[in-house]
Amino acid sequence: MTKFNDLSLGPKVLKAIEEAGYETPTPIQAGAIPPALERRDVLGIAQTGTGKTAAFVLPMISLLARGRARARMPRSLVLAPTRELAAQVAENFDTYSKHVKLTKAL
Repeated sequence: MTKFNDLSLGPKVLKAIEEAGYETPTPIQAGAIPPALERRDVLGIAQTGTGKTAAFVLPMISLLARGRARARMPRSLVLAPTRELAAQVAENFDTYSKHVKLTKAL
């Protein structure tokens, strides 16, 4: 069975995942994270509650943490169809980026 440690996520992201109490990625996460870390396009379909948000937020944070930011310039944009979903994405971002120096706007 795949573990988060097997997915090549950054160590600070892995620490946040562990602190959140997760050990094993869901199928959508195990399938989406590796190609996302390779900067490939990913299209994933899964039921509600299967971890789709983390499937794209985790690799995004890992990639952003590796790169260098230019003076207060945005480096990623997440579009959500509703404010509630945007708030969920922001909450996931906060949870998984707490050991990484990144900021977000909602």
